[in-house]
Amino acid sequence: MIVAHFYDVESGRMDLDKRGRGENYERFDIPIARDGGIADLLAEAAHPGRRFDVVICESIFRVARRAFEGLSVERDLERADVPLFASNEPITLSGSRAQRVLQRRINQSIAEYEVLNTLEQSWGGLCTHVREGYNIGKPPYGYKAKTIPHPNPTKAAKGQTKTRLESDGLRAETVTQMAKWRYHEKLGYGDIADLLNADLTRYPPPEPAGGTRARRAWGKSSVYDILQNPKYTGYQVFNRRARRSKQGKVNDPIKWVWSPQPVHEPLIAKWMYDELNARRLIRRGSRSDNEPNAHPLTRRTYVLRGMLFCGCGRRMNGVQRHGDTYYTCWPKANNRGRPDTYAGHPKAVYLREQALLEAISHSAADRIFGPRRREILAADLAGLDDNTAQQRQDERKRLERVLSELARRQASILRQAQDGEPDDPFTQGLRATFNELETQKKAAQAALADLHEVEPHKPGEDDIALLDALPFLTLNLANAPEEHLRRLFEIVQLAVRLVDDSDEVKIEARLPAHDLPHIADQAVRTIQSMPSTQEVPAQWVCGAPVDAVRVSSGARTAFRT
Repeated sequence: MIVAHFYDVESGRMDLDKRGRGENYERFDIPIARDGGIADLLAEAAHPGRRFDVVICESIFRVARRAFEGLSVERDLERADVPLFASNEPITLSGSRAQRVLQRRINQSIAEYEVLNTLEQSWGGLCTHVREGYNIGKPPYGYKAKTIPHPNPTKAAKGQTKTRLESDGLRAETVTQMAKWRYHEKLGYGDIADLLNADLTRYPPPEPAGGTRARRAWGKSSVYDILQNPKYTGYQVFNRRARRSKQGKVNDPIKWVWSPQPVHEPLIAKWMYDELNARRLIRRGSRSDNEPNAHPLTRRTYVLRGMLFCGCGRRMNGVQRHGDTYYTCWPKANNRGRPDTYAGHPKAVYLREQALLEAISHSAADRIFGPRRREILAADLAGLDDNTAQQRQDERKRLERVLSELARRQASILRQAQDGEPDDPFTQGLRATFNELETQKKAAQAALADLHEVEPHKPGEDDIALLDALPFLTLNLANAPEEHLRRLFEIVQLAVRLVDDSDEVKIEARLPAHDLPHIADQAVRTIQSMPSTQEVPAQWVCGAPVDAVRVSSGARTAFRT
């Protein structure tokens, strides 16, 4: 006699302690009274006053889709002296127990195999779907779904369709503008959100599915998510997040599935997306302000924190040595046990802060606030390598030849493999060689796609003319107060890079057009805050010459800028 019914509606691949915890079974209107789930069944089986003597299931894989969980249930019931039977197996307490165990284990193995095989086939279909350029799920902000007939004629006849991505007007322009602000002006995610919220008509905010969580405004996390999405480069990308197994955690990029080439209109250039990611990794863990961090042992800040980079690409850290401030790169400290990550790197690299500030001051006095700044910049631009375009064209031709040769070799391998036996070692070797060539082919295709991206903007006469908005200042920043100096460096987006293992540094400053008044104003505030031998006008007019602290004769250093 059946005295109780225990069942769950969750997947049999879930852990036992996660099944039957909700009320989802009520949504299915199942016409069988439920006395509990698998956890309730095991709890009652261990109770001396249980209502049943035997547990019967339809088939053993209905208990669990994974052999481990199935064996766990079977073991717990066995300890409680409760037999577990399946309707598709012999129900008897006599006969060969070994035979019954063998049959059950075979059934459990088949059940787990069928699940894994189905998942693998489904996964393969999704990867093929993505590589062919079709979208999965809701289109990201800035794109809309373009419905096309299913490429399979039989499915197309049934009305089935697929979708690709196409740009979505103002939203697409918003994504491009966000990337420009982030790349050219190095604005933070919060600053970009503030600029977007200042004109929601021009920059419409994203709307989540359902609309119940809509803020109708931009947030820092929204900007971050968009700028980290590789789909905006024109490639179709899948498996960025482990939504089921790890609750949406971002997967390692090596697990992402990419289309071989761009399949929809890019809103962010691929080279720009890669550069933004590289910058994010370099600045990871660095604060955007110059306030001391929260560590109780913190005693001071460093004016060039986050702006100075070693020739190896690592960010250099500030240290105090014998009363002087230095910036150091000591890769062994953060890579213990991994010598391959700093092979060939000096044990430690030190740069003295005072010498760096004097070099930066000399560069700013000549190139940003000096009377000959336009001539210096024009000469630098004229000296740029004019062979870059020709080199890119030569590289395109070389990659096209490589792709042609790889395709020819793959075709030759396929012809040889067709005449061989599948298990023959020679045929297997051909298959391995074909796969290696396919990997090389994808790498060449990706490199060729990168060459077709839009090249960075080269300054012209109009850009050079922007320097006229700045006053003429003669200044020495080496002894300026740290808070004023740090603010000036942040506005001009200062970056100082050591040239390989030499004693030379490359100093880079950016002058965004809309920030030129702020740059000039902050420069005047900075030099006004220093002890001066000359009177600085209390009022400053944009573009007017202003005298300030003179550059000392000792400001020139061995650094080249």
